[in-house]
Amino acid sequence: MKDTDRLRGLYRKASRYYDILDWPCEHFRYKALRRELWRNLGGRILDAGAGTGRNGPFYPPNAEVVTADLSPEMLEKARRRIEAAGRKPHIAVTDALNMGFSGGEFDACVSTFLFCVLPDELQARALREIKRVLKPGGKVHILEYVYSQDRLRRLWMRTLSPLVERLYGARFDRRTDEHVRASGLKVVERRFVHSDTVLLIVAQA
Repeated sequence: MKDTDRLRGLYRKASRYYDILDWPCEHFRYKALRRELWRNLGGRILDAGAGTGRNGPFYPPNAEVVTADLSPEMLEKARRRIEAAGRKPHIAVTDALNMGFSGGEFDACVSTFLFCVLPDELQARALREIKRVLKPGGKVHILEYVYSQDRLRRLWMRTLSPLVERLYGARFDRRTDEHVRASGLKVVERRFVHSDTVLLIVAQA
């Protein structure tokens, strides 16, 4: 089975429990990060790997955002969430490896916790696809988990890792940093936004 088929099946199931299990992190951690992530963005923006649309309430009011994900079931929840936020949703069921958009179609791309789900062998390809659909000079904002360097925190993450991978297909040891550089994108910002576990990478086409 292809990795994308496996992920599609996993998220068909995960769509039933994703928002419930993720609520504590979303409420106490991610909301503030999402608000900051979308600040000052405009034009036509791709929300890549949008899941159930948690970014939707933070879409800039004057931007046109395309909400894209591999899973139709997750995107149905995203559609309802975006409508509840008073926005008209633009939904696209897409594979991150071949999104089907025209080259240079987007001014910016935001990706929250997509690359910790994608296997390392697919990441450079997905990043090249993001680069392709961005206008020259367009930026991608990538938010990802990495293992902490703190001994106790890292041990706790290692303990949780098998469950996280089983439920979401996500891992904390992806080499997204390396793949961003290998894709030809230029890293313009790299910093931790929550302890030393949630990493923001801003790269430019």
